[in-house]
Amino acid sequence: MERHGRTAARNFDKPLSQVLQRYMSRTTGLSEHCDRCLETKRWGESVVLMVVDAAFTSIGLNYFTAVVPAVVKFESEFVTDSKVRTLGDLSMLEPCAAQAVWKNGRSWQVATGVAAYLDELAVAEGLDDRGALRSWAASSRLEGWIENPIGRINGVGITTFQYLRMMGGMDTAMPDKIVRRVIRQIVDESGAGMPVDGDMELVNTIEYMAGLSGYRPIEICWMTWMVQSEGSMVRMDKYRELLDRI
Repeated sequence: MERHGRTAARNFDKPLSQVLQRYMSRTTGLSEHCDRCLETKRWGESVVLMVVDAAFTSIGLNYFTAVVPAVVKFESEFVTDSKVRTLGDLSMLEPCAAQAVWKNGRSWQVATGVAAYLDELAVAEGLDDRGALRSWAASSRLEGWIENPIGRINGVGITTFQYLRMMGGMDTAMPDKIVRRVIRQIVDESGAGMPVDGDMELVNTIEYMAGLSGYRPIEICWMTWMVQSEGSMVRMDKYRELLDRI
């Protein structure tokens, strides 16, 4: 039975790779953005903005129309004038002081909680903010994520946990609803029948697809967001210039 299962999986490898390639071909230029993500160089290399981005993204609003403008506004009002320069500064930010930027209290719990933990790690290990995020990400694991110090922070779910790991240099994927929907479409179109319902199953399926195709898990993950249509364009084309900024 085990041998038959492996043979059956291999029978679907070629159509699965072909369908994935068709989706990936609509996101040319995405690899450079993913490189910056894995190098912890998004948002002008500001870890403060990366944490704020993850915190705002955690409640599921549209990333490009809601989250990105709010992060840009936060940068303008708090980072540019040095009110919030470091993760330590962010950890002490009173949410009421930033309500005009983002009203959701859960997001601020995530932002200040993650910042506080990473700041403590930076002090303990003699690292800067970027080093702290990368050190945490390198030592974190998806398995048992909820017991991780950041996984225990109120408001941090598995998707936010994975997003932070990706920005800290880990080549992995986020099991959010859009990723799940697009990966399910690819699996169904190819006839591969691979599992996508569970969070761990979804990430494992993406990693299998990556090994099969030569694309990285992070690229497959970002592709699922960027092939979504807004008006007459896919997001990859509509927000191509913005990706260079973030």
